[in-house]
Amino acid sequence: MSTPAPAPTAGADGDRFFLPDFCQAPTVLAIVLIAALLGFVLALARLPAGGDFWIELARTTAFLLWAGLLCAGALCRVRPWLAREPLRPAVAWALGTMVGVVALLSIVVCLLGQWWVTRFGTVSSVFPDRMSVFVLPNVLIAAIVGALALRYFYVSQQWRRSVELEARARIHALQARIRPHFLFNSMNTIAALTRSDPARAEEAIEDLADLFRVSLSDARAQISLREELEVARIYQRIEQLRMGDRLRVDWDVRRVPARAIVPSLLLQPLLENAIGHGIEPLPGGGTVTVSGWLEGDSIVFEVTNPLPPDGAAATRKGNRMALDNVRERLELAFPGRSGIEVQDGDGRFCVRLRFPHVGDGRADEAADVPFEVAGRPS
Repeated sequence: MSTPAPAPTAGADGDRFFLPDFCQAPTVLAIVLIAALLGFVLALARLPAGGDFWIELARTTAFLLWAGLLCAGALCRVRPWLAREPLRPAVAWALGTMVGVVALLSIVVCLLGQWWVTRFGTVSSVFPDRMSVFVLPNVLIAAIVGALALRYFYVSQQWRRSVELEARARIHALQARIRPHFLFNSMNTIAALTRSDPARAEEAIEDLADLFRVSLSDARAQISLREELEVARIYQRIEQLRMGDRLRVDWDVRRVPARAIVPSLLLQPLLENAIGHGIEPLPGGGTVTVSGWLEGDSIVFEVTNPLPPDGAAATRKGNRMALDNVRERLELAFPGRSGIEVQDGDGRFCVRLRFPHVGDGRADEAADVPFEVAGRPS
């Protein structure tokens, strides 16, 4: 299995920098809206007695739009460089960039006003008539607004980072709850085989070692779908050694992308419940069906198992812990974009997972291929 790349640091990765990406359209749109609103407020504040409000609004808004867009363009260019600097110098350079752009624009506007007077012999109502009373207030306003904006960006970035760290801590706590349960069930299976079939017990121990390498020793909260399917299939093989022909699992995962990123131990708990609460109580065993497919921008998985004649209530109770755990981890990984549906009836118990397709940036491939873990084909 490939070794995951180390997580990028804040200094090297602009995605974790406190300044937003001013090259993106939503950020530019926000700047335009803020400039229009600020222009309206300043037009009211600057309107002289008997002055024309609409002319004042037009000139103020036009200046602020140019200033906002030029500042956004400048910060877009210098943001990768600022992201590699320490926090205080980065803030100082960002503020200096904004103030410098506004000062330069103010001087250019004043020079245009002087050219207008020279060219036409009259003072235009659009351009300022004196540089001193136009440039200095604009520079002061740019410094104050820029400092407040930088403070807001920094506080927002810290808040997002705090939420992300809290979510990661909750995910690890949920992982810590489900992994011992998974391990104990595997050990019980091996213990049951030790006396009846030592050869199979040895094979199960090797599978369990593979599971440690693939999942239990993996500190990542999210893994590829290919790795997740490996964990589920190895667990199936361990249970197969114990239950023999009573357990049949039908895999239909040809339509899901193997490199999609998912929370680890997502399918295995559902497969474990399907086997433990659906197949094991049936004297003749049964078939668990695991299906997956792409539906738009979402990945959908279904895990279906037969129910014992009088075991629906027990199955619902036994599944509650795993379902709640998986549901919460999906919500933490994909807030508001995932869900779990449960269908219980007609002698079948079906769990449907839905979550966004998040790739690793490389070309994808089908997941329904022979897996090899630690050199042993599954």
